[in-house]
Amino acid sequence: MSPILTIDDLEEALSRPTPGVLEALSAIEGDVLVLGAGGKMGPTLARMLRRASDATNQIPRRIFAVSRFSSAEAERSLQRHGVETIGCDLTDRSAVAALPDAPNIIFMAGQKFGTSESPELTWMMNTLVPAIVAERFASSRIVVFSTGCVYPLIPLQGPGSHEEDALGPPGEYANSCVGRERIFTHFSRRNGTRMLLFRLCYAIDLRYGVLCDVAQNVAQGRPVDVTMGAANVIWQGDANARAIQSLAHVDAPPPALNVTGLERVSIRWLAERFGQLLDRRPVIRGEEATTAWIWDASRSHALFGPPSVSLEEMIEATARWLRHGGTTLGKPTHFETTDGRF
Repeated sequence: MSPILTIDDLEEALSRPTPGVLEALSAIEGDVLVLGAGGKMGPTLARMLRRASDATNQIPRRIFAVSRFSSAEAERSLQRHGVETIGCDLTDRSAVAALPDAPNIIFMAGQKFGTSESPELTWMMNTLVPAIVAERFASSRIVVFSTGCVYPLIPLQGPGSHEEDALGPPGEYANSCVGRERIFTHFSRRNGTRMLLFRLCYAIDLRYGVLCDVAQNVAQGRPVDVTMGAANVIWQGDANARAIQSLAHVDAPPPALNVTGLERVSIRWLAERFGQLLDRRPVIRGEEATTAWIWDASRSHALFGPPSVSLEEMIEATARWLRHGGTTLGKPTHFETTDGRF
């Protein structure tokens, strides 16, 4: 992994198509709509789709990024990279009905933070919007972004949650995500819509994510809470690639797929590693609980192979980014939360 020191370098790396993406898109025809594309992952995923489609030299494919686009610059950036943008409120049935038909949908819309203050908005975004989208695109392939937090906390020393495990998470946010999966599954069964439930945790961009959270705390002398004793992480570029490749693995009813790294990362160890790289003594708070959100991602690794960026490469890149004054989004993941309140 080459050193990443600028935002342009970072977004180029996160949107760089993998060989698996090129192969998958060569076998899939038609335009792609990315719904909820204005979030942290959407812009680089849409750019990866555009780059991969151009590289396969097939019949021209249109890539649409659909969002309310709170950032005009983010929208203009997508347009500069050949992605067509559509402003749309996905809670508005008439607006969704007016979206162009597309045989391929990547659904990324949802709400997490602010749930404790306005739970009704989270439930609306995570259950009503899926119903509107599933009805509108009943004949499309749909990759549904979900989260590993749909599972309950499980023993820290256990094997990790598997796709067939029963769901039953703490907190309204995670339960609304179970609701999202249930709504999409209902419409898949009713209409025969081929889908895949993409249970992602946790994607790493140098500007945010579990590694960034821990590294910033270490660098600034703030305590690192180790109550949530471990996590799994994956480079956002690899997560983008796996989402695109998942278009080839949709079915009705939809299969679920855990998407993250195979390595279970101790938060205490991670703080100590960043202490070495940033020349700071980490401040540790608390003790590891006996349970955690941890996942078994062996199924996705069997489908797609190992990620292109290793855990150590992500750690070193994060430390280098902070040492060189790289900007962050100021949006902590709150991965340490054990009660599901976000």
